[in-house]
Amino acid sequence: MIHYEDVKKAHERIRPYVYRTPLDQSMYLSNQDTKVYLKLENQQKMKCAKARGAFSKITSLSQDEINKGIVAISSGNHGAAISYASKLMGIEKTTVYVPETTPDSKIEKIEFYGAEVVKVGKNYDEAHAIGVERIQAHGGIFVDPCSDEVVIAGQGSIGLEILEEEPSIDTILVPIGGGGIITGISIAAKAVNPNIKIIGVQTAACPAMVAAMADEKFYEVYPTEDSICDALVGGVGYIPYQMSKRCIDDIIVVEETDIYDAIQHLLTKEKVVAEPAGAVGVAAIKKKGDLFKGRNVAVVITGGNMDEALMKEIMSRA
Repeated sequence: MIHYEDVKKAHERIRPYVYRTPLDQSMYLSNQDTKVYLKLENQQKMKCAKARGAFSKITSLSQDEINKGIVAISSGNHGAAISYASKLMGIEKTTVYVPETTPDSKIEKIEFYGAEVVKVGKNYDEAHAIGVERIQAHGGIFVDPCSDEVVIAGQGSIGLEILEEEPSIDTILVPIGGGGIITGISIAAKAVNPNIKIIGVQTAACPAMVAAMADEKFYEVYPTEDSICDALVGGVGYIPYQMSKRCIDDIIVVEETDIYDAIQHLLTKEKVVAEPAGAVGVAAIKKKGDLFKGRNVAVVITGGNMDEALMKEIMSRA
């Protein structure tokens, strides 16, 4: 079980290594009834929120653990964050398993910081299953982005920063893939303000947490349709599933067209580069604005690592 004190300790531990990212009010998304703020984790180290969890874990390891080597399984951002954190901390042996469909831009970033990239599986769930088998066979310290308590505590630092900077925030919108980021944010935010609403956002292509909460069943693997949100596919983490009823007040599901519109809005109006998974919170605000009437909402923009080809495609639609 992860507690508020764990998040506070993680926040202090990672402070020298990560940015305190801006919390900017959006004049375009706000109106006389609703204030909307963007927590710009796309401006974080590695251009993604996953840097917080990566440094939280890496800085907690003993030398004996480090000597075993670091292993991650990722669709991109978590792997890049682990590679970067390992390099900065002087760790020489880091391996990242990625799905065969991972964008080249994310693979290049992982490799740039020194980690070995191993492509396995047609999607994230397959890559995860194969990666776990190989870790069990060959060893190494596995850094799970969704079901590692130390990683989740590091992600929770986002929630601390939001409420330190703007205590009036009463709603936080967070993308859900495996569920690690929303779980950490919720633990921190609800400790500071028990009445705050933590609302997740998933894609219609892979609403795994929606199904898990509705069915009261842990979906480690979940079917995924084609989606531009490569970071929000596959099943959920076991810890996020266990804590979902405590941590998640509601989930909004958005369509691919909603996500395209949100990315365009962020680029053209807010001048913010957000990868598809990072833009789903804005998609939810634009789609379900009436739900937030009278509220002060923080939308977590979890990443800004967008493929050049995808950016050109999106801009051509504008």
